[in-house]
Amino acid sequence: MSVITQETTVDTRSSWDLDPVLTVEHLTMRFGGLVAIDNLSFNVGRGEITALIGPNGAGKTTVFNCVTGFYKPTEGRIVMRHGPGRQKETVDAVTAGDGTWASSPEGAVFLLERMPDFEISKHAKVARTFQNIRLFGGMTVLENLLVAQHNKLMLASNYTIGGVLGLPRYRQEEKEAIDKAVYWLEHTKLIDRADDPAGDLPYGDQRRLEIARAMCTQPHLLCLDEPAAGLNPRESAELNELLQYIRRAHDTSILLIEHDMGVVMEISDHVIVLDYGVKISDGSADFVRTDPRVIAAYLGVEDEEIEDQPEIASLVVEALGEEAAEQAGIEVPANVDPAAVAELAETSTAEQPRPGRVHPGVRPGGMSQPREQGADRLTIIQGIGPVNERKLNELGIWHFDQIGSWTKEEIVWVGSYLAFPGRIERENWVGQAQELARKNKAGDGE
Repeated sequence: MSVITQETTVDTRSSWDLDPVLTVEHLTMRFGGLVAIDNLSFNVGRGEITALIGPNGAGKTTVFNCVTGFYKPTEGRIVMRHGPGRQKETVDAVTAGDGTWASSPEGAVFLLERMPDFEISKHAKVARTFQNIRLFGGMTVLENLLVAQHNKLMLASNYTIGGVLGLPRYRQEEKEAIDKAVYWLEHTKLIDRADDPAGDLPYGDQRRLEIARAMCTQPHLLCLDEPAAGLNPRESAELNELLQYIRRAHDTSILLIEHDMGVVMEISDHVIVLDYGVKISDGSADFVRTDPRVIAAYLGVEDEEIEDQPEIASLVVEALGEEAAEQAGIEVPANVDPAAVAELAETSTAEQPRPGRVHPGVRPGGMSQPREQGADRLTIIQGIGPVNERKLNELGIWHFDQIGSWTKEEIVWVGSYLAFPGRIERENWVGQAQELARKNKAGDGE
């Protein structure tokens, strides 16, 4: 799969290439026979907000887990830099040796793939939040922020009873820790809830508290995994303001995973798009927003279909808006009601596969029309959208039990026909279909 990258010249290279705080090079992560990340490379610009986006299952959180030390990558190098520039000589020297980091005239470099997770947080200064909130619910809001500063407090207590005895050094560090916690509570608008249990906060407040806790570690790179998930529009706007403040006032670089395209497009300087572990686009938010390959990945169709079929083009218009679709070079269909697209997909007449294309495997048998009770709603299967449902109907595939009976050779043929080799296996369409067919037979289906 080719990667569409924003065109630059040597003299006009993007800021994230000139001064990267983080460089991921040829990252590969395998789980047995499953390749979750495949030869991925990208930069995160210093002092910038970089978004890592893609459909569900694209491998975004796996990348985060490799960067923050939760996973050790199968292959590749992950370089974190303190100080300006690429620091190439120092990076090459550390890579050639057995060490994990080295100082340089500009600052320091760290090879994160060689470091345990706690050292990545403590020394490389990389902090993260999680897709699922992980606060200490029984502790107060303030205590959650003090826990994030436990390294300094433990050192000040001499790892013994310095805190109990109230030694001067410990009292000073404790005061500074509380002041820092109060600072972030004020900027996340949580100061009035400082003494409340964290578990009692509303969902949006808990999201902001996680970010505040991460910032108490004074990170150079803040990694946020879907920070806007579950937020209403007002909370999303407040999140945007907070992230812009963190970047502006603290010169903290931000790498975020996000599905809310409103958040991504409003605040991101740089966007990287993954699809099944492969980078398919890399550039500014405006460039990526109108990239046809990105649009195709989110819709689950081939690039050519956007231009060839008006019902698919109308999906693009509905998803992006007319202005963005026109910027992408996609002709906006006239007098097409987006609400009619799903109906159009369901009522399409059966057609033969496009002539001239030979698919590996064996074409599955089909039916000229659905059974008497009507076609099953194939979009219930995760991974099948209206477009793929229509294409399966063209093959005479109308029911769950038809998909549930596919052989390996038939799966290969259909994967090629849909232009997504391996997708059926990854998303287990057959297993999903078998379960749905059983429910239908038992009278529990939809």
